[in-house]
Amino acid sequence: MPRIVTLTLNPTVDKSTTADHIMPDQKIRCAAPKFEPGGGGINVSRALRRLGSESVAVFPAGGPTGQRLQELLSQEQLQFRAVPTQADTRENFIVVDSSSSQQYRFGMPGTELRPEEQLLVLEQLKELATGAEFLVISGSLPPGVEPQLLARVVRAAKNRGVKVVADTSGPALQAVLQEGVYLAKPNVGELSKLAGTDELDNDAMTQAARQLVQEGKAEILAVSLGPQGACLITRDQVDHVPAPAVKRRSTVGAGDSMVAGLVHGLSTGLSLPEVIRLGVACGSAATMNPGTELFRKPDVDRLYQWLRQTLPAKVA
Repeated sequence: MPRIVTLTLNPTVDKSTTADHIMPDQKIRCAAPKFEPGGGGINVSRALRRLGSESVAVFPAGGPTGQRLQELLSQEQLQFRAVPTQADTRENFIVVDSSSSQQYRFGMPGTELRPEEQLLVLEQLKELATGAEFLVISGSLPPGVEPQLLARVVRAAKNRGVKVVADTSGPALQAVLQEGVYLAKPNVGELSKLAGTDELDNDAMTQAARQLVQEGKAEILAVSLGPQGACLITRDQVDHVPAPAVKRRSTVGAGDSMVAGLVHGLSTGLSLPEVIRLGVACGSAATMNPGTELFRKPDVDRLYQWLRQTLPAKVA
């Protein structure tokens, strides 16, 4: 059984295409669509496999789109546990304007998870947590799911000795932090909200993150700074890693790729400075590919080595 389990409560099938030029009130002819599995934890599992780590993805799935999602994951030889739902799995739509290289992302609302379906998800996680080392909670909550479900998930995992990694936002993030997680990956905007302010400079960001660590909300915070890279903060160290300069084609899946890099690094025994550099390398590599393709392993290897050589660990 893989040592890593991922949870996606709001999965999707991402449908992406290109158009020569997008204009209002005009019929826009698009290229043949490409379908890929999506949703936070699912993307983390896909990225982990590219890095050489196996995982089990847990998610609800229903209807024809849910069936397609499972078929796509099987094609990628990914291990998963799909909890059947009455409602259809959602489908997101991504269009790239070839004339401007601009990307338009249309996110559809998630489908409601009935109470009995939520319990089935929890039971699957409890079963898989036995023997697991990491549980990655990633993505948004679908309609009808209260943040307290994630709090129950965190408690169940911690009771079984599993380290919880959380990449979510809003009330869901607050709920998991209240239980205390091993690692959380907020972006700077989410950290600002947790700190009760509109924005944070570098010093205030570090202070806000350390406050969460001191309160037991997380042992490690990996704060995503977008194009500026990321900052890893623990009780006794701060490590800011700027993102390498790359040609950006899409930001879809960059955050999930970063989480995969962090978890892969932690599960293979890398030091924390190496872990955050691998995470930044994975996130940056994902932006180099169009649509929802995540990253290519050779790009990750090249960027990771560059970061290690040009940005040796400086811990404050």
